[in-house]
Amino acid sequence: MKKIMTVCPYCGCGCGLYLHVENGRITGTSPSRAHPVNRGSLCVKGWNAHEFATHPDRLKYPLIRKGKSLKRATWDEALNLVAARLGEIRTKHGPDSIGILSSAKCTNEENYLMMKFARAVLGTNNIDHCARLCHSSTVGGLAAAFGSGAMTNSISEITDASLLFVIGSNTTEQHPMIGMHMLEAVDRGATLIVADPRRTQIAEFAHIHLRHRSGTDVALLMGIMNVIVSEGLVDADFVRRRTENFDPFEEELKRYSPATVEGITGVKANDIRRVARIYAMEKRSMLFYAMGITQHITGVDNVRACANLVMLSGHIGLPMSGINPLRGQNNVQGACDMGALPNVYSGYQKVTDARARRKFERAWRKKLPVNPGLTIMEMMDAARVGSLKAMYIMGENPLMSDPDLHHVRESVERLEFLVVQDIFPNETSGLADVILPAASFAEKEGTFTNTERRVQLLGRAVGAVGESMPDDGIICALAEKMGYSMSYRGPYEVMEEIALLTPSYGGILHHRLSDGFGLQWPCPDSSHPGTPYLHRKKFAKGLGTFITVEFQPPDEPPDEAYPFLLTTGRLSFHYHTGTMCRRTAVLEREEPECLVEINPADAERLGIRKRTRVRVSSRRGSIEPRALVTGRTPEGTVFIPFHFMEAAANILTNPATDPGAKIPEYKVCAVKIEKIGT
Repeated sequence: MKKIMTVCPYCGCGCGLYLHVENGRITGTSPSRAHPVNRGSLCVKGWNAHEFATHPDRLKYPLIRKGKSLKRATWDEALNLVAARLGEIRTKHGPDSIGILSSAKCTNEENYLMMKFARAVLGTNNIDHCARLCHSSTVGGLAAAFGSGAMTNSISEITDASLLFVIGSNTTEQHPMIGMHMLEAVDRGATLIVADPRRTQIAEFAHIHLRHRSGTDVALLMGIMNVIVSEGLVDADFVRRRTENFDPFEEELKRYSPATVEGITGVKANDIRRVARIYAMEKRSMLFYAMGITQHITGVDNVRACANLVMLSGHIGLPMSGINPLRGQNNVQGACDMGALPNVYSGYQKVTDARARRKFERAWRKKLPVNPGLTIMEMMDAARVGSLKAMYIMGENPLMSDPDLHHVRESVERLEFLVVQDIFPNETSGLADVILPAASFAEKEGTFTNTERRVQLLGRAVGAVGESMPDDGIICALAEKMGYSMSYRGPYEVMEEIALLTPSYGGILHHRLSDGFGLQWPCPDSSHPGTPYLHRKKFAKGLGTFITVEFQPPDEPPDEAYPFLLTTGRLSFHYHTGTMCRRTAVLEREEPECLVEINPADAERLGIRKRTRVRVSSRRGSIEPRALVTGRTPEGTVFIPFHFMEAAANILTNPATDPGAKIPEYKVCAVKIEKIGT
């Protein structure tokens, strides 16, 4: 038996694990004892991460649509067709008639190549990926405040913190190994404060649980900061030396007294005061947030409010002191870093910056487009009206992950040409004209960047299944078919190009990552040891900026016709659209179906009991899950996970977006509930 060191392909923790290989087959998984994130532990998904890679549903050869069915084809046939059709559409309708979706499940090298393919081969900035749907608010909000949109601290620092403030994150279920560090800190005496409308698993361990109304995060945070200012708890020296724009921000705070905020959020004024005092007065304070903060029409303002709070109290720029967005997927941080976004190249260098654009033009020997491209949501709207003619989707499943799925399906059906590149058939590939089979994480090399900015090497454990190929090989082969040379000796050489063009990755090369623990960016040169925490002496952009925000209610509050508030999220045994986890026996056994959480008082009023079949309807559609009667969810609110295609929560969700980040409001929409079974 061989044990191959690699990185878990599930959440953003980036746990180190070994794949066990016997006779050319993967037979099991075990954790790395020395890894700084998981330290010899794994969650249930990590322990079973090997199973989906050998599932019989894997795509094994290219498929081309002929009539109403997909037929097996050779790689030459498939790539020639894709190259010809994309070329025809580009010539007839222009490069911006094509959209590209890259993937947080793919490596840094593959995301960089897909970004390069979109811009240098097709000539469009229409490239995006699922970060648009989870943490685009973070990129916009923290970059404006600090100059960098990433976790400021390392996961290993958590156990030594004195205070953990977790808002909008069910950490122990969604980032289990980070949750493990948090609970260890609590065992050592740290205070845990959780702000979440639901009584989540981590809230059970909290010393204080603030159950604010969904969509009122800005008001809650402004109320906490109002107390910090009014009671003289501001770190005045930090604010004076390292920040700007404090005066107009302070003026706006006056509107958010604890009494006013209690009326908006439902949180008692005394609890707001108590949290403000504890947070401000404890110096080793770490703030954590996830999609409960970002997935709102005010997602960017929510993030800005978090940034204002850490600056106001001086809780940033030190170990065990900072703001830490917990990224959802294994390489969503890396996909953003690599420029799989419509407005930036790798390292967040703006496409509108003439100097940055010239640098990439010289390296790629191609004139590049000037204007930012379309986001995922904008691509779907453009497809619906007919201005977007084709899409090339790598490792994404928008027909499960995007809001208002009926609208998404109608949009995709109107495309002239759709290419899907993935490891499994999924809801989106069912509409594809060409399907390209990709290799899984266990069958290729490259790097992932976890939520703490740690860039780590994947180890190739076995050969690819059937005729499938690594995504980087597919992209390069397609580029060659379209007349642009993208030839590399391996992923290590792609990373060398990334390092040359991306200042924050300047010293990150494969041979420096071979210890299995990686390096944390920024790492500007080959002698740099990496950066465990950010903003030590100054912010990335110089001074930190207080940005004034104000409370804005959700786009679609409950009303008489739709009296319940729906919020969505993940379960501990499942992951995103289910293509991997629902092909894993243990995970599917534990959570085999979609259940809607409903408060006991609401259930009694509607005559609903445990496992009663109900119809949940919004203005966009209906689904029919069974009921889970639980006090975890407050009265007037229901919770539905989005992993189950047979009861797809995103049929219901609202496509209204944050005006800046263009992130949809997954966390709040209005629904009604009807009992339809026993």
